[in-house]
Amino acid sequence: DLQWFLHYSNPGWKRTVTECVDQMDIIPEELRVEFHNKIEWLKDKACARKKGLGTKLPFDKAWLIESLADSTIYMSYYILAKFLNEDIGAEQLTNTLLDYILLDIGSLEAASISSGLERELIEKIKTDFSYWYPVDIRTSGKDLVPNHLLFFLFHHVAIFGRDKWPKSIAINGFVSLEGKKMSKSKGPLLTMNEAVHLYGADVTRMYILSSAEQTQDADWKNDKVENAKKQLERFYSFAHQIIKSFSSNDFKNRHEYNDLDHIDKWFLSQLQQRIYQTNISLKQVKTRNALQNSFFILFNDVKWYQRRGGSRLLPYILDVWVRLMAPFTPHLCEEIWDNMEHTNGNFISLTQYPIYNSELIDIDAQLAEELVAKTLEDMDEILKVIKLKPTTIYLYSTPKWKKYVFMKALSMNDQGNLDVGLLIKELMKESEMKKYGKIVPKYAQKVVSEIKGMSDEKISFLLKSNLNETEVL
Repeated sequence: DLQWFLHYSNPGWKRTVTECVDQMDIIPEELRVEFHNKIEWLKDKACARKKGLGTKLPFDKAWLIESLADSTIYMSYYILAKFLNEDIGAEQLTNTLLDYILLDIGSLEAASISSGLERELIEKIKTDFSYWYPVDIRTSGKDLVPNHLLFFLFHHVAIFGRDKWPKSIAINGFVSLEGKKMSKSKGPLLTMNEAVHLYGADVTRMYILSSAEQTQDADWKNDKVENAKKQLERFYSFAHQIIKSFSSNDFKNRHEYNDLDHIDKWFLSQLQQRIYQTNISLKQVKTRNALQNSFFILFNDVKWYQRRGGSRLLPYILDVWVRLMAPFTPHLCEEIWDNMEHTNGNFISLTQYPIYNSELIDIDAQLAEELVAKTLEDMDEILKVIKLKPTTIYLYSTPKWKKYVFMKALSMNDQGNLDVGLLIKELMKESEMKKYGKIVPKYAQKVVSEIKGMSDEKISFLLKSNLNETEVL
């Protein structure tokens, strides 16, 4: 028999798809090259079959459209589906109607006459479609790059105008169960419904989102899911402790933070770092890193804040924290939000997601607390080794000349010319440095090694800091 093919090898079609990919976000970015390669690689593909279930090929009713060829713009169908449940018959989905709704071709009057649908209903469908399209992000498995996702792009650029081309594609990995690949026929298998029944929707969401990100493969392990459940229970308990400990007025005035103590300034600054990292990670679909910042690391920040005597910001902290966690554990956060006396339909899902505020960054406060934490940690380690309980502990701060060497090295790094030999040469030109002889070169080598191992963010902090180590300690 004859066969029907989609002419994916058409050079013009490929050029248009390449143009689409070039203007899209591909997550992770390194897979952009693979999309380009697969576009060039793709050949003509049979798009019809004679057995099984499916939609009849419009050009030849003896054939059925092959499933992959038929599943590439079904995002548009999602938008229409709810209206099809309102007694709209299949025979009313005329080409004239669909051209008007999907492609903005023709007129409302012609679409109404052709389909027999009321103008108001057609306009509502068209408004919904215009709201949801183009596709903001299409997420799919890494095994579908050379087929489904390619067809998704080819068909969108062939059917829709440029203003309806997809905006981004995100690729995810596979999911295994206790280290074994899941199989519908042979097992093991854990369905989403079973996971939600056993652990709840929020625990399931949080575990999956925290176990892997982007193309990493996730492994569902029951013991780790139980641990995630305990972590959320801690969060829930902590939230209710704050709600019980503070008055309604405290929560109403939670955004007023005047006359702050040092530890309050530190936490506000630290919280902005968590908000920034969470937002950046979510944009890149790095859900694991987003949860690390919005939940696990932030939990440690809160514990340190309380250990250092902080308390007045707790209503504000809870307000931000619950909103930050809402995409990961929406049901739990909605309940806590309601208990915080947000009423009259003020759902957390409709509330502004936390936005990074650079004005609340206090570099000196952050570096000061980092110094305190490291000093306490060092003291604990020393006490464990000597096994003594001292009555007095003496702390020695960095000498001025060492501070000077460190800042000189930071400045050279900022200028892009940090080199051990050059640093030593510059230092030994100064009479003050010559006093310390051979100690300076050894210390300079140590400093350069440390700076080259630092993150850009840390170096930026140190360059802007006016921290007085002696005053802090």
